[in-house]
Amino acid sequence: MASTGDINRPRRAAGLVPIAGWIRGYDRRWLRGDLIAGVTVAALIVPKNLGYAGIAGIPLQNGLYAAAAGALLYGIFGTSRQISMGPSSALAAVAASAVIATGLTDEADIASFVAGITLASGVLFLLLFVLRMGWIAQFLSRAVVTGFLFGAAVDVVISELPKLTGTEADGSNALQELWSWFGTLGETHPTTLIVGAVSLVVVFGVGRVAPRLPGALVLVVGGLLASWLLDLGERGVALVGDVPRGLPAFTLPDLGLMWDNAATVGIAAVALVLIGFSQTAGDARMFAAKHRYQVDIDQESIAQGMANAGAGFFQGMPVSTSLSASSLNDHSGARTGLASITSGVTVLLTLLILAPLFSGLPKPVLAALIIEAVVMGMINLPEMRRLLRVQPFDFWIAVAAIVGTLAFGVLAGVMIGIGLSIVWLIGVATHPNIATLAREPGTQVFRDVSEHPADERVPGVVVIRMDGGLFFATSDALEDRIREIIHSTPDLTGIVLDCGGINFIDSQGCAKFSDIVELAKDSEVTLRLARVKQVVRATLARDGVLERLGPDRIHGNVDRAVTAQLEHPGRPSDAGGTTDG
Repeated sequence: MASTGDINRPRRAAGLVPIAGWIRGYDRRWLRGDLIAGVTVAALIVPKNLGYAGIAGIPLQNGLYAAAAGALLYGIFGTSRQISMGPSSALAAVAASAVIATGLTDEADIASFVAGITLASGVLFLLLFVLRMGWIAQFLSRAVVTGFLFGAAVDVVISELPKLTGTEADGSNALQELWSWFGTLGETHPTTLIVGAVSLVVVFGVGRVAPRLPGALVLVVGGLLASWLLDLGERGVALVGDVPRGLPAFTLPDLGLMWDNAATVGIAAVALVLIGFSQTAGDARMFAAKHRYQVDIDQESIAQGMANAGAGFFQGMPVSTSLSASSLNDHSGARTGLASITSGVTVLLTLLILAPLFSGLPKPVLAALIIEAVVMGMINLPEMRRLLRVQPFDFWIAVAAIVGTLAFGVLAGVMIGIGLSIVWLIGVATHPNIATLAREPGTQVFRDVSEHPADERVPGVVVIRMDGGLFFATSDALEDRIREIIHSTPDLTGIVLDCGGINFIDSQGCAKFSDIVELAKDSEVTLRLARVKQVVRATLARDGVLERLGPDRIHGNVDRAVTAQLEHPGRPSDAGGTTDG
């Protein structure tokens, strides 16, 4: 019987199928916790996945197909012991937006298309593993993701409002759809409105009054009982319709449909990967840190790839981690991937036994279920307030993502978010921090004068420090700063560049450094370098920059460089001697 430490250590011998490693050391004492956790999570996700299927516009049972496939395959291929894999509100919103972009209206075509983009995202996940590009999950900034999810949630809520009033609404974006809905309020169906209002009170009230109770399950059971006892269908309340009993069949999505909408498929797959993997990678690391084991992020690419490919082949929808379900899995005693497999099996049993019961679920109940899922899972007001307090620029980036999502749709909102991330990245990369330094009184320490304005400046010498790599995107900024210092500083004899923050230099950076050396010589200003890292020094030496600068212009620290300049304020052409560093 293995110890906990045995199973917590990664087992590379298990290869690409981690279950082959941990199942051999499985401790039977964990069985009860895994089984309880799996069944408990299934009770939470079954009603929620009905709602997620409703968001995507596919048959309700297809949401359960995806939940089963995701949970089973992640339990086999994943490295996190507590992750619960299945459909999510954010991924469902992306899938729904992709459907809108194609203009599909037939339910069978929509189901095939959603399965197709799910399969495409699975293939893309596997490609990320092959190329070792799991770092792409960090590409979307947190501000962009926060804004996109917020906007997507509002978009979904607006699309569900007509189901609460028994009316219809249309429009090319969320704002137009909301305006259209306001225009139909005079046609509200009273019974539908009552059912919808009560459903909202129940699902949100349970979460506030009894947080441990699964509000979605309470609402679904209550809605089904009310539909049967009050005969809501005969009173004009729309029901979800037939939900057949049985397991999903292995089905290849309509390839012709995929080809006809190739651009939308590609954009949707990229969006699903960026959002899904960033969620899963973050949650997996969190639970691993809590329980002191390691997760393999590259293996997580395989796990999500297989889970999404399986969901696509079995007529499902995109899957990712759910923090609420994963937290419940953890709190219920999950110790291994068996908990996830148990959840998948429980969902399959639900499809085999209970699926037809959902046919009588009122649509306003489903709408309330969807609204609660997106409001509680995607609208993060505390994070928006934190962004505004900590970094207003990030807050306005999030607001731009919200506005873009509402004005142009969820799928376009993801692309806007990616564009904002790229613009932000370029802005940061091309504007490195180049601080002016001064001496702390009575010491040899040089500090940023913007933080310590009372520090002593050295007459005739300007000391600057560049933070970050010197490469094609930043080299012009350094040259511009040095040119500005030369032209704006009277009686300047020398410039000391603290290179302690420069950890990388490319060929263009070397070329620019050579230009800076010549600029200093032409301006009769001595350029000195301090704290040059070995990797940077070696690159400059290979390009001949150090030879042109002069070895005596390189110093071990800033104080030595400043002292040398004060002792030898001669012309730059007088270089000679040896370095002190």
